[in-house]
Parts: sequence; structure tokens; C-alpha cells
Amino acid sequence: MGSELVMVDEFPFPTEITTTKSLPIIGYGITDIEIHFLQIKHNAIGIYLDEGIVEHLGNWKGKKGSELAGDDDFFDALVSARVEKYIRVVVNKEIKGAQFGLQVETAVRDRLVSCDKFEDEEDEELEKIVDYFHTPYLKKGSLITFYFPASSHTAEISYVIEGKNEVKIKVENANVAEMIQKWYLGGSRAVSPSTVQSLAEKLGTMLSAA
Repeated sequence: MGSELVMVDEFPFPTEITTTKSLPIIGYGITDIEIHFLQIKHNAIGIYLDEGIVEHLGNWKGKKGSELAGDDDFFDALVSARVEKYIRVVVNKEIKGAQFGLQVETAVRDRLVSCDKFEDEEDEELEKIVDYFHTPYLKKGSLITFYFPASSHTAEISYVIEGKNEVKIKVENANVAEMIQKWYLGGSRAVSPSTVQSLAEKLGTMLSAA
């Protein structure tokens, strides 16, 4: 029997993925923008986490999802937890890779500057990410992933375009890796409010059962 799927907007996402272990999908949502009352959907997002994450979030046991969704301290603890995390992004509205790379660079740099962690090392790491995304054209259905291992403060980014092999890059700078997490998992400042709400609801349920 094949892997079960959950639909995120119009895209099927596996209910779990395997890295060094099986990681279930804990939250999902979309990034979108409204222009002249028309909703433009950019990406579908799935967040996969080691279920051991609940051991790092015990201070919030008993809180409802609606409370957790507005608690940035909760999401800071989620980012800080040394457990495996995997973010799966499927492109809905096609975009040049260079534009997506610029989005990553801007989001990460702004977060680093705001906490006074933007130095030459971080700038160089961001340049590598921009160069990495410079070539591809991300058509609808293209896949981008971000993997954060439990064993190190690094990240691995990959993209897959239809009919082509996966292309990967490793992010060695811990501050840059952390801010990529915060872009997707950073509570009120995260890129996708619907994903944050979904994460909060599921993690609230998991905590109440722990």
C-alpha cells in the first residue's frame, strides 16, 4: 500500500517523510497575497517534525491551538528545539529561481539585522543561497525542501524541477539556518499565517495528549 497523502490546497503531500527517521506532517498551509480582492496563491507548505518535539514544549501543555498561534515564545522554542525538521514547499505560482532566492535572502537578512547577527559570514552564506537559486525556473509543481538535522545547526536546501534531478546545497552558518527556520516557523513573523495556525492546532493536540 502506498504512502497516505494529505491535500494542501491542490497539491498532494505525503503524511510522513523519512530522513534519518520517519517525520509526520504536523502543519501545512499556503503563502498567498490579495490583490484587488483577488487571492494569488504562491506556494503550498508542509511542515514535518520529529514527534519528540513535544518534550521541548512542555511549558505550553494544556494551551489551546488558538492561544499557541499568537505566542511567539512558543514558536521560538519550536525553532530552538534540537529535533529533526523538514519543510516541503510546492510552487503554485511559477517564479524565477532568482526571485525566490531574493525572497530567502531578504527574509533571512532582515531577521539577522533585527537581532544584530548579520556579519560578513552571514552575508557570504546568503550570497551562496542566492547563487544556488539563480539558474532554475520554478514552474508550478516544482518542489523546494529545507531539512534541519537534530545533530547540527545547519540546513540542507534542495529543489526538484519536473524531469530533472534534485539539486542540493548545504547551509553551514548556524545563524542563517536558524533564520530560515524562523521564516517558516516564526509565529507572527512567519511567511504563512495559515501554516502557523495549523501547526499550533496540531501541536496543542499533541501536547494535551502527552
